[in-house]
Amino acid sequence: MILHLVRHGETEYNSGGLGLGRADIPLSALGLLQAQALGERFAGGRVDRVISSPLGRATATATAAAAAHGLPVEQLPALIEMDVGETEGLAFVEMSQRFPDFMRAWAAADSETVRMPGGESIADVAARAHPLLTELRESAPESVVVAVSHNFVIKVALCQLLGAGLGAFRAVQVDLGSVSTVIIRGPRLNVVALNDTCHAAALSLDRAERSL
Repeated sequence: MILHLVRHGETEYNSGGLGLGRADIPLSALGLLQAQALGERFAGGRVDRVISSPLGRATATATAAAAAHGLPVEQLPALIEMDVGETEGLAFVEMSQRFPDFMRAWAAADSETVRMPGGESIADVAARAHPLLTELRESAPESVVVAVSHNFVIKVALCQLLGAGLGAFRAVQVDLGSVSTVIIRGPRLNVVALNDTCHAAALSLDRAERSL
């Protein structure tokens, strides 16, 4: 099967550098354009199933991908972003001031086991994502699935699919509106694309031109 792991488009929290987990923040104007670009990308190929985090920024992105194929968007709790607890909506500086002990632990080598203040850890995300990844690996071998989710969930999914330890999550970059594609053939897995944003290149050029 072919699995496209898609990160949702930009929100105002993302552009403002604020912590974002379970808060249901909608797509920004740029995020809507990123979703449209993703929809155009997937319109030209086969898609059999579109699954999404239930948060609005993800479902809006997934809807754009599903529209050309007339597919429903399946909302799955396993794809919801990590619960960042009390860091929700905080800038990095404020997080450092309010939770210095957590920030030191989060920067350490074994941070996958460190829980956000009042929230989840990377290991918690992996535990709830694992059954869904197992189901997908066992699904129809010729199917093409688009899964729209969030930063930490996609990092964890890639670590699990590649057989890397969860501590490797920091080595994976997942930009807003990006696509990471893997082909799964039984126990074998091939990475076709990682953090691909080529479909939105025109948006980046336009943004750069407007800033001159």
